[in-house]
Amino acid sequence: MSVRDTTNRRLKEVLDIMAAGQWAEEKPNGGEVLAEAVARIPFTSEESELLSGGIPRGHKNLTKATAELVRAGWMTKGRSGWEITEDGLKATVAFKDVASFVDALANGTPVPADTPLPSKPSAKRKPAKKPTARTVTKATTASATETSTQPAAEAPAGEAAVVLGDQPKSVALAGDFGTILGALVNWDPGHDGVQMRLDAASGTWKLTVDLPAGRYSYKAVVNGSWDENYGAFGVLDGANHEFTHDGGPVTFHYDHATKDVLRE
Repeated sequence: MSVRDTTNRRLKEVLDIMAAGQWAEEKPNGGEVLAEAVARIPFTSEESELLSGGIPRGHKNLTKATAELVRAGWMTKGRSGWEITEDGLKATVAFKDVASFVDALANGTPVPADTPLPSKPSAKRKPAKKPTARTVTKATTASATETSTQPAAEAPAGEAAVVLGDQPKSVALAGDFGTILGALVNWDPGHDGVQMRLDAASGTWKLTVDLPAGRYSYKAVVNGSWDENYGAFGVLDGANHEFTHDGGPVTFHYDHATKDVLRE
């Protein structure tokens, strides 16, 4: 089975997951939807290969492919989340198997007008979560809580700030590189060296650090408490972000709308 074939299968799962979530009357976080699709159809060894930005090849392919659902009019994307349209709901009924789904998507086949809406699922399935590697002492957690009152950075004088919406008081990147940055222990969200700063112009949180060559893991910890932390795909309490670094400066970007962290 080719990479495109597995991507198509996950793309159908994305729409099915969103259709099931529609009954809860919520706009799901895009990262949670993608994570659930990958949990249902795991990455192959080729898709698990990390690209230069530290993102698995399969993740990049699937994220890019979701644009096809938007073009088809089956879903919309916004800062408040992803939302399936009425046509998207009907598409899950009209194109039930992967082959007909892919064909309709590729050829722009409209959903038949007489297609009914899907019936209510018997139970809502929660996104799957992978085990995470996290070691934090009680003292560390207390330290993190003390820093949760750190104010968000303000826009520099003379710069026009965008409407940021609700932003947390602090965001930290807790990971296995904490001691490199001066922390006493790794995975400490309270250390000054792992605190991100809000860029009021873009509405994202940033942190630039200099790391030696190696493989690293981390998560975004919000408001200094592990009660709210985000891993890969922006999933709450999800799997650790992981990346291989050649050595030198690396900049992390956290977007509180998607709860995901990107690197450059």
